[in-house]
Amino acid sequence: MRDGLEEDETQPRRPRLVYPFETVPEQGTGQAVEVAPGVLWLRQPLGGSLQFINVWALADGEGWAIVDTGLQTKETSQAWRAAFAGVLGGKPITRVICTHLHPDHVGLAGWIVRKFDCRLWMTRLEYFQCRMLVADTGREAPEDGVRFFKAAGWDEDAIENYKARFGGFGKAIYALPDSYRRLSDGEDFDIGGRTWRVVTGQGHSPDHACLWCPELDVLISGDQVLPRISSNVSVFPTEPEADPLSDWLTSLAKVKAVVPDSVLVLPAHNDPFHGLHARIDHLISGHERGLGRLASKVVEPKRAVDVFGALFARPIGPDLLGMATGEALAHLNCLMHRGVVRRDTDAEGVAWYGAVEVVETTV
Repeated sequence: MRDGLEEDETQPRRPRLVYPFETVPEQGTGQAVEVAPGVLWLRQPLGGSLQFINVWALADGEGWAIVDTGLQTKETSQAWRAAFAGVLGGKPITRVICTHLHPDHVGLAGWIVRKFDCRLWMTRLEYFQCRMLVADTGREAPEDGVRFFKAAGWDEDAIENYKARFGGFGKAIYALPDSYRRLSDGEDFDIGGRTWRVVTGQGHSPDHACLWCPELDVLISGDQVLPRISSNVSVFPTEPEADPLSDWLTSLAKVKAVVPDSVLVLPAHNDPFHGLHARIDHLISGHERGLGRLASKVVEPKRAVDVFGALFARPIGPDLLGMATGEALAHLNCLMHRGVVRRDTDAEGVAWYGAVEVVETTV
């Protein structure tokens, strides 16, 4: 599962971020770079356009707390074994903290917590929705999903591909433990004698947890704030009327209000950086510009698949169709909630989005 589309590098409003580390850990080798006292940076392989995910080991007494895990693959488990025996010094893993439910973050959590008889820590919504999605493994595609993508304008080949791929979410996730420890927004807890605070966000996933340590001036941001990628924000067949983009924009503003700009940001993808507030401003303004382009695009009614050009710089092929459709619908739903766009459904069940006419009145 991809987490986002890379942004257009030529955007003139792109902020200048500071990347303080010249040395990066080699992915899949178990190597690590210390980015703050007791905080190790490792990289696990993903393949595809993202190539890797950053994961973190936090010194925790006589052992290590792990934040995010990578996918359930042979290569990733081998990399963790190398890290356990190497840079982590053979010490036990005390807990596994997952920022959110996506397979590249939670894929090997079940394996690690069983191996070390420790606890999985997640927010409640992330844990239970992950369990729900994994339970779809092997199911036939539901009719609700077929109707959802037909309404978005998918052709029969795309629908057949959806049916063939449905239920694949759980294939990259080792069986989750049957119990967990809940993380809650604003909660403070101790790791290795230092206080870490949970700062949650919504939109990219149901209740994504960032971890902020004021003493170290470090923020583990997961996918909530990435330096070069705009995290995917999508509408899914399970909640077709959702407005995740409004949730996302609100969450970004919340992170900016709560977490100081001085932090070293440790993202799940790309490199650690300084410049949190500038990056958040850029992400918010980028989505607002996209919403403006989209509103102009639907002066004449369009389907969801007709508006990709207003949102994405790259061509959208079959491999990106699902993610692009979800994100287009997130922007369209946001505009509907703002009262700017209306939706009409034709006799074939296809949804058409058009601009709401503004009626001028005189007094």
